[in-house]
Amino acid sequence: MTTDGFIPAHGGFQALKSYQKAVIVYDATVRFCDRFIAKRGDRTRDQMIQAARSGKQNIVEGSQFSGTSKEIELKLTNVARASLAELAEDYRDFLRLRGAEEWPATHPYAQRLRALNRQPGAGYETFRKGIEHEDPLIAANVILGLTRVTCFLLDRQLKHLEKAFIEEGGLRERMTRARLDRRAQQRGHTP
Repeated sequence: MTTDGFIPAHGGFQALKSYQKAVIVYDATVRFCDRFIAKRGDRTRDQMIQAARSGKQNIVEGSQFSGTSKEIELKLTNVARASLAELAEDYRDFLRLRGAEEWPATHPYAQRLRALNRQPGAGYETFRKGIEHEDPLIAANVILGLTRVTCFLLDRQLKHLEKAFIEEGGLRERMTRARLDRRAQQRGHTP
């Protein structure tokens, strides 16, 4: 969305790397739960899918709010980050309860996952082999790795939002500047 007033362009969440990774994490989590988590009698399945969805959807909502409320954008981006941290812990629980651990950074599969994440335009297809692996411990580690990358991207995004707010202010400051600029123009002055 573009505007000539004090409400800046907003939305555009599809271009955010955090959103792109969150979509992969959501799709992967739904498929993982369908395959490896009991459909009945286990709240974990619903909680994991909801956490993955919350991560993705709060990025969208925060992006849409960014035009009128940097505070809400920051809060919703942080909610996305917190939801994905919860999801990561669910995957760690899944591994621990099966006597497995999260891959250390030196693990060959973790290194391969890192390399795949560096590919421009990496999407679900890029990670399909690991996400849909028949071994649930491998699939869980792959999705956990993708979730951690998404959390890292959201941490960077939060820092960027914080810096932008400090430098540019929020809606009230933009409104005041726009009104003062308009008054100056009406008087024939250019600020």
